[in-house]
Amino acid sequence: MPPGDSPFQHSATARDHAPQFVLPLVVRIERDAPPARTDALETAARAVLVMLSDSRSLGDGEWAQVMRDWQDARIRKVVRRARGGEWRKAEALPGITVTGKSAEVRVFPPVPLDGWPKELAKLQVSGTDLDDPEPPVDADPGVPVLWMSPDVDMSAGKAMAQAGHGAQLAWWELSDEERAAWRDAGFPVAVRTPGRDPWRELVGSGLPLVRDAGFTEIAPGSCTVVADHPALR
Repeated sequence: MPPGDSPFQHSATARDHAPQFVLPLVVRIERDAPPARTDALETAARAVLVMLSDSRSLGDGEWAQVMRDWQDARIRKVVRRARGGEWRKAEALPGITVTGKSAEVRVFPPVPLDGWPKELAKLQVSGTDLDDPEPPVDADPGVPVLWMSPDVDMSAGKAMAQAGHGAQLAWWELSDEERAAWRDAGFPVAVRTPGRDPWRELVGSGLPLVRDAGFTEIAPGSCTVVADHPALR
């Protein structure tokens, strides 16, 4: 990646001149059984990693070209919600469903910004306000952690996209061997929110940091996620 050409930074870069794509993610939210917020964020992060590592996304795979086009431009992700028949229609489209403890997230190959499949285009972006029934426990030792900013308020959908950004930055920084080890372990990942003092330390630690481009919800340049993978320390 050329210096200063982050796919997430808010200033104009060469990435802005490339055709723009978005990675669609759909979270299943049934009225009577919504997923827990943290589980939804972790499942979204894993879904991004599964898509990045899938054989169809690599080499001469059927999704490889659009994955390259997407990664050559801004790395945009949009999370929409579905239930019932909407979810079944989404599942019928090419993609990958990743399940967590309570969450189901389906990730799809990137699409042009103005070229969403109709089954996904009509799904709602708003309304992904999820809660955790109980506060998350500390992450297990050795598990990669995506630290979310304690200073930025985000809807669950926005936070899911940000967690996906953080997972992707960590993936890019790893060696082939480290990527393979993470994949073979099933992409364990925890999403947690630190206190403000630990957060400031994390931001200055040199670990992969997401600075949001500010297309939705939050101010451009906001620091949202630090990707803390043990191999990167």
